[in-house]
Amino acid sequence: MEKTLQLQYNSTGKLAKALLLLGLSFGYFMVLLDMTVVSVALPAIRDELGGGISGLQWVVNAYTIVFAGLLLSMGVFADKLGAKRVYAGGLAIFLAASAISAAVSTLGALIGLRAILGIGGAALMPASLTLLAHAYPGSAERARALGIWAAVTGVAMAAGPVVGGVLVDSFGWRSIFLLNVPLAGISLIMTFLFVRETERKPWQSFDLGGQITAIAAIAAVLFGLMEGETYGWDSPIILAAFSLALLGAILFLIVEAKGKSPLLPLRLFRNATVSAGMIAGMAINIGLSGILFVLPLFFQQIRGLSAHIAGLALLPMMIPLAFNPILTGRIVARIGARIPMTVGFSLGAVGTLLQVWTEVNTTYAITLIGLLLIGFGASFTIPSLMAAVISSVPKEQIGAISGALNSSRQLGATLGVAILGSILSASKSFISGMHTSLIVTAVILFGGSLLSFAFIGRKQ
Repeated sequence: MEKTLQLQYNSTGKLAKALLLLGLSFGYFMVLLDMTVVSVALPAIRDELGGGISGLQWVVNAYTIVFAGLLLSMGVFADKLGAKRVYAGGLAIFLAASAISAAVSTLGALIGLRAILGIGGAALMPASLTLLAHAYPGSAERARALGIWAAVTGVAMAAGPVVGGVLVDSFGWRSIFLLNVPLAGISLIMTFLFVRETERKPWQSFDLGGQITAIAAIAAVLFGLMEGETYGWDSPIILAAFSLALLGAILFLIVEAKGKSPLLPLRLFRNATVSAGMIAGMAINIGLSGILFVLPLFFQQIRGLSAHIAGLALLPMMIPLAFNPILTGRIVARIGARIPMTVGFSLGAVGTLLQVWTEVNTTYAITLIGLLLIGFGASFTIPSLMAAVISSVPKEQIGAISGALNSSRQLGATLGVAILGSILSASKSFISGMHTSLIVTAVILFGGSLLSFAFIGRKQ
């Protein structure tokens, strides 16, 4: 009788943990789905609301600027207020802003709402990782859970271009935002039913100076990169933007070094895995987001594909992100993160270089192989990176370090769109600009491979 009750308890506990993991994965699934859905909707948004390459960059980056800038604070709020509260609040913001986005009539209004969506996304990410880390305290168990979490969110990246293409062609670009409404509602219900609140730390203070300087530095550098071609790279406004970015970065470091409760404790960077992981996170997202910005434009504007077919064309890059992270989680649990990360970055660099041979009439077979390599590369890199960085710090610092890691990744995503978009704008033709931007991306990814091999998981 006692054994039967114990088995029932274990079964119930396992089911509850599985539902908890699904609920946490589902919220971030929605965030990533929104990002990849938008990539194939950009030409349709420009046709109705106007704006050139710069306008499309702002549609993408208004979200990621706020996302990257607030992730550090949201990690602190997750510790201060409770991760479940912050996670649920992020879902509510995402639901409301998505519904309103479907009704806008100007590009400026859409960009503003994308920024509000960034607030919701920033709340979701560190809170979900904190809840996950508390639910799975063992390092091997956590690595496997992160692999499943990454796989579920990978499904969003796989489904985004295809679902987005079908919606845009069938119902218009506004439908991609309405899709978030039921998804956010379901995730809210699952969160309240299955997720336990973490211990609150109400005494923890908020680093307002660090937050202001971080946002100022990020917004200024990205404004300079995205508007440099419009105003002129030597114009006073662009030079002022880069100067403000530099000043903001310096002030951020000073505030964090001297503050009693910094958003980003700089002592964490004495850990080689943490320091290298931040740079690696930025590098992998520069590659992914830059490619997702450039290739949909190439498929639709140059190859003349519909949004639906363009989404299908991107599918080989997305499918590995849906299933391979589970395998990666098991590999990391056995041998550590360094080798999977090194291999992942190398595959991504080779796949990106293959895209450089793509011309208007090039066979899709080359594109297919390149996209598969990029997808497998990212699916090895991202779960390994997250497991390596989160496992390298004490449990009480998981909220801060998860916010910092994902802030670095989202900053990389924003830089990818800004840098590659600037290269496209400055080039004589789209094809030449695409080739240059892909070479730059491949170099960055190869650099991530060297960095991972040299520093990830090394003894201090």
